[in-house]
Amino acid sequence: MALAGCPDSFLHHPYYQDQVEQAPPLSPRDLAGPGFAAPSDRLTHHQEDDVDLEALVNDVNASLESLYPACSMQSETVPLLQNGQHARSQPPPSGTRSLQAQRSQPVHILAVRRLQEEDQQLRTSSLPAIPNPFPELCGPGSPPVLTRGSLPPSQAAAKQDVKIFSEDGTSKVVEIPADMTARDLCQLLVYRSHCVDDNSWTLVEHHPHLGLERCLEDHELVVQVESTMANESKFLFRKNYAKYEFFKNPTNFFPEQMVTWCQQSNGGHSQLLQNFLNSSSSPEIQGFLHVKELGRKSWRKLYVCLRRSGLYCSTKGASKEPRHLQLLGGLEESSVFSLIAGRKQYGAPTDYGFCIKPNKVRNETKELRLLCAEDEQGRTCWMTACRLLKYGVLLYQNFRIPPPRKALLPSFSTPVRSVSENSLVAMDFSGQTGRVIENPAEAQSAALEEGHAWRKRSTRMNILGSQSPLHPSTLSTVIHRTQHWFHGRISREESHRIIKQQGLVDGLFLLRDSQSNPKAFVLTLCHHQKIKNFQILPCEDDGQMFFSLDDGNTKFSDLIQLVDFYQLNKGVLPCKLKHHCIRVAL
Repeated sequence: MALAGCPDSFLHHPYYQDQVEQAPPLSPRDLAGPGFAAPSDRLTHHQEDDVDLEALVNDVNASLESLYPACSMQSETVPLLQNGQHARSQPPPSGTRSLQAQRSQPVHILAVRRLQEEDQQLRTSSLPAIPNPFPELCGPGSPPVLTRGSLPPSQAAAKQDVKIFSEDGTSKVVEIPADMTARDLCQLLVYRSHCVDDNSWTLVEHHPHLGLERCLEDHELVVQVESTMANESKFLFRKNYAKYEFFKNPTNFFPEQMVTWCQQSNGGHSQLLQNFLNSSSSPEIQGFLHVKELGRKSWRKLYVCLRRSGLYCSTKGASKEPRHLQLLGGLEESSVFSLIAGRKQYGAPTDYGFCIKPNKVRNETKELRLLCAEDEQGRTCWMTACRLLKYGVLLYQNFRIPPPRKALLPSFSTPVRSVSENSLVAMDFSGQTGRVIENPAEAQSAALEEGHAWRKRSTRMNILGSQSPLHPSTLSTVIHRTQHWFHGRISREESHRIIKQQGLVDGLFLLRDSQSNPKAFVLTLCHHQKIKNFQILPCEDDGQMFFSLDDGNTKFSDLIQLVDFYQLNKGVLPCKLKHHCIRVAL
């Protein structure tokens, strides 16, 4: 057996074995040491035999408990190594002998531990009680360290009512905990509204009296944001497909002439997002903006640059020397908003305005830093850069790994559907098994054949459906009204506003009634951050009614077939239909 506290490799060391073999037999009195009572005489008559350590240890334990001062004095004056020998740096004191074990046996140390505990109790009890000046930093009941998206348990358990509005004007009051994030609340509303959860729903902070609004980040706490809002402000629940679109297509959001890199020799679009997310790099957005002067109605066109430390304007042309830069606003204690009606409310020179609003401002407009870009791409670039410089890698974590949903309802789950264009491939099912068409020319030919198949299929469906009590022509004119992408009788301006609110991404679309032709419809589509309109006209062929947007070359029996076709084939459109604008009633 091995000594307690000694590894096996130590016991088999050659030096240790030699010491054990050369050690002379010791008497029990030698093992006990000075100050300890001698054991019974039955052990003294067998000095040449093996020592009965079990009985010896029992007697030693009794002696230790009765002679505690002597033991403590010896432990302080005779330093020993792990193997029981004296340290070589200092000789053993006079009156003591080297403690060596004749044979490897277990050592009972419970009594020593008990004495150490009693010694500690005696030492602490003799000192006066000193109160802990920082009780919150220790102990099992100490609160956890605050992190982003978390609150102390006492505050997180508190409930609060929040009123949420939808795009159609309906509202719903929801009771939420204080630590609920915007993403958690969106998931709860999606579940109660029976919508498809594709991580594009968002909560909008809307200030009608200021003409401002912004989308909350997924990690922001709803209760904390509401505490900074005025009574006239409210939350809106809507789609925003452009929330993380800049991670997928960064070159569409950051024009090359607007991006520079400080203290770097090179930096292309491949490293664009890495430089924004890396806190050690110094990306910079630069260009001309219309800036509204504080406390005045006038606007000035200035050269502006955005850095990690804030937004600066140059007082001398396009100079970026430190002496010519003036701070317009910081990003730490502020948020970036879009201007809803900048021309009407603030006399903005363009329709592409945005604002840096301090979090402490509720109703006053004097401290708002209002700016205007020349086009939508410029405004999107400035606002996206502000988000990246303020939140950094946290945005990327929200994009790649959405925050886990709260256990608000018992094991609820929402359907998740991917509408990614990359998940759609051309297939050939002419043989016994299907195959993926990798040749682009062959895929284009298959798309044309699919268009002809759609026309034949629609004609056959109309012939078979003519026996129905509801005439097929009547059914084809009303069936589309049940779809989310159809928005009825809305104006062109309203359709453009909906497209802008739900994100200017490629493939975002909606259908509406035409204002100029009562029998026609209009497809409103976004491509390269520009909104285009395509008229869908009815046409008649062999007594059957069809719909077409390419002058009758491709005909469809109803609008549902038309939308399904252009989701798979670009046709005459600049891009495929990818996302549809939706309004949900709460």
